[in-house]
Amino acid sequence: MTTRVQSAAAGAGGGLKNKAPPVPQTRRGASPTGNADSNAILKEAVDAVVSSFAKHTQGYGRVNVVEALQEFWQMKQARGAELKNGALVIYESVPASCPPYVCYVTLPGGSCFGSFQNCPTKAEARRSAAKIALMNSVFNEHPSRRISDDFIERAVEDARATFKGSQDAADNPNTGIGAFRFMLESNKGRTMLEFQELMTVFQLLHWNGSLKAMRERQCSRQEVVAHYSHRTLDDDMRSQMALDWIAREQEMTNIIAQELRAAEEELDQARLAGRELRFPKEKKDILMLACAQLNGVDSIS
Repeated sequence: MTTRVQSAAAGAGGGLKNKAPPVPQTRRGASPTGNADSNAILKEAVDAVVSSFAKHTQGYGRVNVVEALQEFWQMKQARGAELKNGALVIYESVPASCPPYVCYVTLPGGSCFGSFQNCPTKAEARRSAAKIALMNSVFNEHPSRRISDDFIERAVEDARATFKGSQDAADNPNTGIGAFRFMLESNKGRTMLEFQELMTVFQLLHWNGSLKAMRERQCSRQEVVAHYSHRTLDDDMRSQMALDWIAREQEMTNIIAQELRAAEEELDQARLAGRELRFPKEKKDILMLACAQLNGVDSIS
């Protein structure tokens, strides 16, 4: 799992290549193209976890995955989990006049998953999204998914080897790998889904060019990490990023459309592979917001 976590150093470092955040994978080697073989294996893995969950919680019968997912998070809240916005699980169906239908589900902490099968009905798309979200929710409870000292050392060492960084760089909070270590240590004891939610903010800042602008203003990486570690991804942050893309569009025509196509392709590939979707979905939503605002400005003028 450290190979997935090390990629998050890209967002933390700003100067490193932007990659996906650490995500709980359903299996290794999942094909992003969603071909028949990989999709069958993914479905088998998801169904196995859902069936196991049903046996341990209800003891018999077929589990209603939509209800089970909601009950899972309500149970976590009842046991003392800190859920800022409550235990509500939110579903979002993609408008479509014919199948296959697509549905996204956002968990209370902010992690997002989507239907990973070709679904003939909207109800089936909702169940498909709930299945993959329930699987990841259950898997995230395993002790191996919590950030520990051993985990941090392995993750930082893997990141250092991948990006050919020195040991001094790993210990210096002003380097990309050092900032990555600082973030891991600041989130010791948290689960991978919780850490991933934090990393999404930094990946969006990196993608949006905000981290580069902060470096140009002589802000240290440690200062940036310390500040944004306590910021949640809200409508104000999305609106500001959308305004940044509108300004970029005025300098480079069609940049938003190009970036939107890339975000949609990335989102579809990740969804069919059963991956966590918060980063690509936020990119798409921010760009769609920028398009709407830009069209509004054009119609007024």
